[in-house]
Amino acid sequence: MRKWALLVGAIFTEVAATLALRAFQDHPAWLGVVIPGYLASFVFLTFVLRAGVAIGVTYGIWGAAGTALTACLAAVLFGDPFTLPVVIGIGLIIIGVLLVEFGSNRAGSAAGTPGTAAR
Repeated sequence: MRKWALLVGAIFTEVAATLALRAFQDHPAWLGVVIPGYLASFVFLTFVLRAGVAIGVTYGIWGAAGTALTACLAAVLFGDPFTLPVVIGIGLIIIGVLLVEFGSNRAGSAAGTPGTAAR
């Protein structure tokens, strides 16, 4: 359970940093959130990997969830477009992450260790 909480922390800090990066274009003070946000996200990712989650799964979930959440929040906060192609793209990203997750679990089961890919 702890490893998933760490992954959620990595996602939220990365999304906050990315949104702050957009806000930084208009207000330079947001740089104070950008750099620490990205650093915190990578620290969280390091702990997730140390907890034993496969890197493909970790990066896939982090990237997909971050992209989806950033697109949704940027539409609300900054008026960025949220069109049907954007929704379809997010859906395809999520499907891809699920395929990586299921593929990783199958490889781990075949190797005798559930949830981890063969190394």
